[in-house]
Amino acid sequence: MVFNLCLNYVQNRQDAEEVTQDVFVKVHDGMAEFRGEAAMRTWIYRISINACLDRIKAAKRAKRSVWSMLGFSGIEERIAGSDFDHPGVGLEQREATERIFQQINALPAQQKTALLLKTMEGLSQHEVAEVMGTSAKAVESLLSRARQQLKKDLDNTEG
Repeated sequence: MVFNLCLNYVQNRQDAEEVTQDVFVKVHDGMAEFRGEAAMRTWIYRISINACLDRIKAAKRAKRSVWSMLGFSGIEERIAGSDFDHPGVGLEQREATERIFQQINALPAQQKTALLLKTMEGLSQHEVAEVMGTSAKAVESLLSRARQQLKKDLDNTEG
């Protein structure tokens, strides 16, 4: 559950493995603080999402600083998809899947989270709302906007 979620966020097997390890260290360290107000699964999903977002932010900062030190600007956006390494995707599907994940990555964070939890993790809207700390109606809205944006972006790239 944690590895699959991390893999869908960071889209690189090695990074997903590292984030998964970080998550379980955080879960172990935080067990004493777990209040049981939500299901443990929900708590672990929330820790996983935060760890993934932290990893992505750190990677973007590192890329920006390396490229800016070399005197380039804006190049990190053009090479953003170059680390795509999802083991569940065959070679013939890799390019199309990479393009879809690039579009998913371009979504606002809340929309991306709702979409990944609902479609990739198979959670119900109620479960997604619980993980995200919002209402089921808000999740419905986030999913609708995410799907509309993806359809628009993918239609534009197809011609």
